[in-house]
Amino acid sequence: MNSAIERAIHCIWNRYSEPLSLNDIAQSAILSRFHFSRLFKDATGVSPGRYLSAVRIYQAKRMLATTPMKVTEISFAVGFDSLGSFTNHFTESVGISPSRFRRMARDHGFEPPCWPRQARAASRAGGMVAGTVSLPEAYGVARVYLGAFNTPIVQGSPASAVVADVVSAGRYRLAGVPEGTWFIHAVAVADSTDPEPWTRRSLLVGGHNAVTVTAGIGIRADISLRPKCLTDLPILLALPDLEAGPDGFAQSGIQPVSVASGVSGRV
Repeated sequence: MNSAIERAIHCIWNRYSEPLSLNDIAQSAILSRFHFSRLFKDATGVSPGRYLSAVRIYQAKRMLATTPMKVTEISFAVGFDSLGSFTNHFTESVGISPSRFRRMARDHGFEPPCWPRQARAASRAGGMVAGTVSLPEAYGVARVYLGAFNTPIVQGSPASAVVADVVSAGRYRLAGVPEGTWFIHAVAVADSTDPEPWTRRSLLVGGHNAVTVTAGIGIRADISLRPKCLTDLPILLALPDLEAGPDGFAQSGIQPVSVASGVSGRV
């Protein structure tokens, strides 16, 4: 990774509560703001301001789930000027309000039937996105969340989503995806093949570039998962519990398949 971008990302994570400007972040990278903005977007896929906003919402999620701080206190602690602005931005990014997120976090309710309505009741009249999802070589088993989103960021409400267990690789299918352009994102909690217990659980991410969905037609989008890295934005969506056992999920949407066998050309 470019060391200037790494410095900037560390600056954002360390100073997210401050009123950081583009100039402030660019100075941490020791670059001009225009050159820095281009390099940052090339590395992360988003602008420095969008990355900063994502970090603030992520930290707010953490505080809501782990501290007794009031929502108003949290909004100011993560760098927002007003409770209204924070609430609107949080709800748009996470898919639920801060208060509901706190209740669900305490009740361990991030699973069906608490998924966003669009994901639970996607219309069968839409199109379908399907393909394979595969794990890195050092990982053997994972619980994977896959969804169709209207942005290149894992946020808001997916148009269709599934959760399932994968062993090495598997086929997935997202049914009822409305017509339009969608980004396919995957987030997984995986077990490595390392025998040491403290090295086993890891967060993996993956995705596919924008696909155009047409009603009644299947689109293929294969996904390779990888360990999350510094340039990846934090996960903002209120995900279901990927650490839980298989009971309680409405449907898997994924079928095991050996790594060698792949998937047929039809979806």
